[in-house]
Amino acid sequence: MRELVLIRHAKSSWKYDVIDAERPIKKRGFRDAMLVSKLFKETSFHPEIIFSSPANRALSTCKIFMKNLNIDDNLLHIKDELYDFGGQNVMNFITNIDNRYKKVMIFGHNHAFTSICNIFGDKFIDNLPTSGLVVISFDVTSWQNVKKGTTKLTIYPRDLK
Repeated sequence: MRELVLIRHAKSSWKYDVIDAERPIKKRGFRDAMLVSKLFKETSFHPEIIFSSPANRALSTCKIFMKNLNIDDNLLHIKDELYDFGGQNVMNFITNIDNRYKKVMIFGHNHAFTSICNIFGDKFIDNLPTSGLVVISFDVTSWQNVKKGTTKLTIYPRDLK
């Protein structure tokens, strides 16, 4: 059994004149990430490893979750290939995860994450919103064999307000 948690970065700000990868999250994004991470904490999911896009907004979201879930910083690995909007790099990344990890959390971007949720999950997601979280489980022993899994949980900020 493998479990994958996909979390789209929190709402980002366009207020600053910075390159895309450096855009920060805005106050609403911070609040939404706090809401989702606090509810997710109740599931008792304990990732064995966490991967994040290097983009400021994804990494900031990741750190909010890690703090609220009391996750050690040593579990975090920043991966350039997760700064992907189409999804192919993320798909390749997932199918190449080291098989010693059964519970994995990834922070990244849309449209990639919505596509991946629909390719791997069994529930259609029109659009994974910012700070949105999806848990998909796979009845396989190897990440290389993931195909269609079961969408076990979705948490969207709009449902918590």
